[in-house]
Amino acid sequence: MNISLKIYWLLLFGLPVIFGILNEAQAQQTIRFRLIDPDQGLGIPGVSFRYADTQGISDPDGFIQFELKSESILFLRHISYGNWELSPEEIRKANQIGRIERREQVFQLSPVSIISLKMTEEKDKKISLSDQERLHHDAGAILSLNPAVAGIRKGGSFAFDPVMRGFKYDQLNIVINGMQSANAACPNRMDPPTSQVALNRINEVEILKGPHALRYGIGLGGTINYIQESPEFSSESDIYGRLSSLYEFNGNVSRNEGRLGFQGKTYDLGILGSWSKGIDYQDGKGNQVPSDFTRGTVGIYGDLRITPKDLLQLSLNRNFARNVDFPSLHMDLRTDDTWMGSVMHTRNFQSGSLVTWTNSAYFTRVDHLMDNLLRDLDPRMLNSATPAVTENWGIRTEGAWKFKSGKLYAGLDHKLETAEGTRFREMLMGQMAGKTFYDNLWQNSQISKTGVFANYTFPLGQSIFTTSGRLDVNQATANDPAEEFLLLHPDAKNTQLNPGLSIGAQRSLGTAFNLGLWAAAVQRSGSLLERFINYLPVGLDPFELVGNPQIKPETNYEIDFVVGYEVEGLSMEATIFGAYLQDFISSVKSDLKPRMPSSPGVRQYVNIDNAYKTGLELAFKQNLSQRIQHSLQLAYTYGKDLSVHAALPEIAPFDLRYRIQGQFVGNKLHTGLNFRKVAAQNRVSALFGEQKTPGFTLIDADVSYPISNSFLLKTGAQNLLNEAYYEHLSRPISTEKGPMFSPGRNFFLMVSFKFL
Repeated sequence: MNISLKIYWLLLFGLPVIFGILNEAQAQQTIRFRLIDPDQGLGIPGVSFRYADTQGISDPDGFIQFELKSESILFLRHISYGNWELSPEEIRKANQIGRIERREQVFQLSPVSIISLKMTEEKDKKISLSDQERLHHDAGAILSLNPAVAGIRKGGSFAFDPVMRGFKYDQLNIVINGMQSANAACPNRMDPPTSQVALNRINEVEILKGPHALRYGIGLGGTINYIQESPEFSSESDIYGRLSSLYEFNGNVSRNEGRLGFQGKTYDLGILGSWSKGIDYQDGKGNQVPSDFTRGTVGIYGDLRITPKDLLQLSLNRNFARNVDFPSLHMDLRTDDTWMGSVMHTRNFQSGSLVTWTNSAYFTRVDHLMDNLLRDLDPRMLNSATPAVTENWGIRTEGAWKFKSGKLYAGLDHKLETAEGTRFREMLMGQMAGKTFYDNLWQNSQISKTGVFANYTFPLGQSIFTTSGRLDVNQATANDPAEEFLLLHPDAKNTQLNPGLSIGAQRSLGTAFNLGLWAAAVQRSGSLLERFINYLPVGLDPFELVGNPQIKPETNYEIDFVVGYEVEGLSMEATIFGAYLQDFISSVKSDLKPRMPSSPGVRQYVNIDNAYKTGLELAFKQNLSQRIQHSLQLAYTYGKDLSVHAALPEIAPFDLRYRIQGQFVGNKLHTGLNFRKVAAQNRVSALFGEQKTPGFTLIDADVSYPISNSFLLKTGAQNLLNEAYYEHLSRPISTEKGPMFSPGRNFFLMVSFKFL
């Protein structure tokens, strides 16, 4: 191991020194391409750009031109499209296809972080993901790159369930392309919505903090929007593709991902797939943690330019998971089979205020089976299994209008969520041996949501305002209510109106500083789980939970204050937020008798009169030189239940991230060192039996180099110090009641091949 470490460190830090002294000469080449807004199908005029010692502005058709210099980055800026940059590889690609797309940055007027997925290791203004993250089998896990997003884990390698500012589950709005979503079929969320997102075509992830993004639905604590890449059409028929593989030594994890596409003047078609598998990993103490999993995706997609003004986009994905360990629960995931399909039509208008009109529809079906038959129990008291199915169907229509002094998005959407599942229990010991019980867990329940929304951005004086409004009609019912549930709640139907309103303003102070202030009042009805779950332990403690179909909607009154600072080579943004919550949905212990003898009791979902959350988030980035950059991020949330003057449960502790990275050898060789410091969490909820957790420190390192224009090699190590640690939001191992430790030291090797 000592020899291996020495070799690794030599590769990690020796190669930059060796290759950094090499000189590369490249002949002068004229670069010319067009900047295009994909939503409008038009060029973007007036974009300021800086490239080495060259400066300029895009012409009326959106074209820019300059002489190529191999090590230089292209910086671009526009008041409506924001600031962004292109790496040398991205510049060459844009020159090859003659264009590059950039959407209008309307979302910049709300507290937001962007995670961009692309083939290079370059960092954009926010956070970039390399092919390593695109390979991940769980799209929720990549959100942890931002310290503002923590995650609940019940399995060692699967189902990262995001928590943002202490909001979780259906308090967060998880969508793909602003519309499609999935519901966990497992009541214990072995399959959260984020786990169903295929990353093959995801271009970026919007983390919209707070309840301000009403355009995509009601997110009481925030919205996470996975945005697919825009289609690329070619003047001539062409084939493109990518194949990537990664191996992690700790847990023998193999990840593989690929894509093959065909494009022409009016089409961009393709197939995609991924497959990952792993076994138990070792924690920092050398102990084995159950974490077997198998995960895969296959899919097809098609983007068709029917007319110069009409774009039709279709996609169909099939996800599957097999024999996944969940040591924090009493059962494991045996099979999970999911179908996700969508169709979207966009019409562009060349004259008048109406710019685009988009109509879309989608469906999702999750077929899930969990049982305890993988467990080596001694003695085995019972055999238990729960097959469950959830379905989502939705339609959405939205128009975009651009006026002389503002832009408006408005439309309506409809979504239907259904869930059904029955637990089977075969008693093997005791007086009940030989008897079989069936528990109607989901009660064939459904929720229908129909909403109208509008988002308007406009200048007023020296400030820019954004107003958003939404009104949802929420109808819930149990189509097959259990007898014991009806004894508690004779009326299993309910209709509620959920309004939402947000207003924000942003103003520049001179050339470097800017201020932003957002205020919102948003209301959310209870989820399928909170309304209809029927005697199942799905919470932080082992108590069984019973839903309440008549539970009142919870309301969040939130204010976000943002201070930004940006000069050439340095940017910083600090956010302070405060959320006052009324009728906050939680649970309390009751006198009801549990269904399982191992359960200590039953909790019922109720409304807490008042609670609040507040916190701080900071993001800092600086170019130390032309080749070296560093960045720092931190997040902290404080939550309190005002009805009992106690801490709210499952609040992540203070989390700080620091990264320093460099690019050498013509910007090809990339090295990075990550430092993470997490504080102890001593503010816990005694009402839910929440345990305090110690702090920890992690160091990761990575290095990558493109062997050619088509072949990339990357290696690195995670948890270099072999720290024995566990996250505060990871559930304890159920049989031992001890913490579920995260992986110890882990080396990885990744290769990626692509062709255009």
